[in-house]
Amino acid sequence: MLFPCAVCLSVVFPFTGVGCNSVEKKIYVHLNYTVPCVRLLNATHQIGCQSSLSGNVGVLHVLESEDNLDWVLSKGPNPPYLVILEAALFTRSIMMKLKNGSNRVAGVAVVAPNTNPTEPFSPYTTCPNENTGVYTEKYDPAYAHCNVTVWNPLGNGLAYEEFDFPIFSLKDDNDTQVIRQCFLDHNQVVNGSAPQYPLCAMQLYSHMSAVTDTATCMRRNDINFSISPEGVCDPLGDSNVWASSRPINTTQKGHKNSENVIIAAARLDSRSFFFDIAPGAQSSVTGFVSLLAAAHALRNATQEAPPNRTILYTFFQGETFDYIGSSRMVYDMENNQFAVDLDNVHSVLEVGQVGLRSDSQLWLHSDPVSRRNSSVRKLIENLQVASKDLNVTVNQPQASQPLPPSSFQRFLRARPIPGIVIEDHQSVFTNRYYESMYDNAEYLNISYPSNLTADEQLEHITETATVPGSQPGRGGYKVRGAHFLTAFLTMVVVWHILINSFSLFSPQSAEKPTNFYVGVANWQSSEPTFLVQYLLANLTGTVVNVTKEDCQHQREDDKDKESHHLYHYMWVQGSVPPNGTQRESFCVRSTVHLSKALSPAFDPLKEYTSTEYSTWTESRWKTIKGRIFLVASHELEVSLELNTGKYVIFTGKKNAKCRG
Repeated sequence: MLFPCAVCLSVVFPFTGVGCNSVEKKIYVHLNYTVPCVRLLNATHQIGCQSSLSGNVGVLHVLESEDNLDWVLSKGPNPPYLVILEAALFTRSIMMKLKNGSNRVAGVAVVAPNTNPTEPFSPYTTCPNENTGVYTEKYDPAYAHCNVTVWNPLGNGLAYEEFDFPIFSLKDDNDTQVIRQCFLDHNQVVNGSAPQYPLCAMQLYSHMSAVTDTATCMRRNDINFSISPEGVCDPLGDSNVWASSRPINTTQKGHKNSENVIIAAARLDSRSFFFDIAPGAQSSVTGFVSLLAAAHALRNATQEAPPNRTILYTFFQGETFDYIGSSRMVYDMENNQFAVDLDNVHSVLEVGQVGLRSDSQLWLHSDPVSRRNSSVRKLIENLQVASKDLNVTVNQPQASQPLPPSSFQRFLRARPIPGIVIEDHQSVFTNRYYESMYDNAEYLNISYPSNLTADEQLEHITETATVPGSQPGRGGYKVRGAHFLTAFLTMVVVWHILINSFSLFSPQSAEKPTNFYVGVANWQSSEPTFLVQYLLANLTGTVVNVTKEDCQHQREDDKDKESHHLYHYMWVQGSVPPNGTQRESFCVRSTVHLSKALSPAFDPLKEYTSTEYSTWTESRWKTIKGRIFLVASHELEVSLELNTGKYVIFTGKKNAKCRG
């Protein structure tokens, strides 16, 4: 164990007559921005990272290249080491070598760059959700496990490894500069010679409460609940967001034979290696923003000339982790726990990754087995007709190619439902940073000219956001049954909708990108769910003249007393007018609703070893922090003990005590 060196630091920071808190500040430099890799569990095992209960401490070593690993793994005389990695060195090769030499590795801190790397990076698997999609031993096993198409060949699988030491992401800011300088001043190896004491060290805290697998941690939750309210893990989950093009009575579950719906779907969530950094710009945001824009473009058309079938705009949460949201909706539909019965689903149109189009091409993916169904062929024909007069080419992949990872697979797993998944790739993902911290706005080239004001930025549409040669509403709605794709192909993909509307609904600062990691099911909507819920209501609903109290109590003073069964009311804080100081709030009536995005394995089945449904849980923790300090030689070892509120500093000759 390495201990902080108060004597060494006292040369620079004398603390004669200084209070105990000041002593602590003189010894430690606390890191302001640290994002950990956390522990996740499923039915069979655990993945992720953690520290010991008291945090892991190691001598700082800034890794310069993979060749430099020998110092950490064998040559360095002062293990354990806490390795600082520039982002370019955060590779599977290096991380697995550190993992295999973990007896000499206390932890890893990755310096997140201010710009994306030139090399591709995806810590996800090569075959996303391979065990919970439609392709199994029961349904065309030839396509199972990506035997035909490896969708994410750049995936290195790091996010699904288990590390027995903490791994943090550090922002490249003043803290990081202090760390680098501390290393240069005290730890740098010169001509192969070991540095002399005092040495610069780092301590990372990220102890995880859960271990082994989901069944174990859920059992311990039950034991803890009987003794104290503290559990050790929580199921991943959130809420799905959905809205119908015409009102559906949500109090009557099932609606068997009374509704015929087309599900227009997209997923909301993403992830990366680190807990709180999941921008998901290409993997999820491109799809759900496009679906929001399509819903907005279709709003007036479907109200003026209602189509034969109701469109159900659906945004699924938790799809990254074995299709949590879509599998729950299918389960509820099958068990008469949703407003629409599964038998009433006519077809599914899903928008996937559509932000990196090559030469304005989009691909209509369908299932080779169900493609034999005439309904699927007719659906593809309608979509191709809808795109004829547009500057967007719509193609089909090879007939033998299976569906890419998609929510539609969970519907197809339950019923032979016709469906199409719209993507920007023919086979393998075009996304070079799939499910990583680099899948961000920079990657999609979504940026503003430097000379724009804040207000002008909100109105600016980037080049990436435009479908070439298209105009909103162009082409009309000539093809019945293809309303959704017509709107999708003819619209401008209004990226600024997300930014422009954010201030209306979220009081939080937009400086930090939204985190699209699904999180745990705590019965409160996450920021992405909350945002999309209000955006969808604002883009498809109607402003009604009611008080804030009536709006919040879901009531409207009109003749239709049953409207509260058909609509949902939301009080929107609104924007500040150009010459005003107060926000102009209002009430929006819409068909937007939330439904559970919690795996049936947890509720209601309690089958924690299920192979049919997602079993992912997230460990609980208490402390996430990092700090650096100097450590003395063994002759002048200094220990800092925290015992009943007292800091005790031993120097060998003197014993100084102070109360905290």
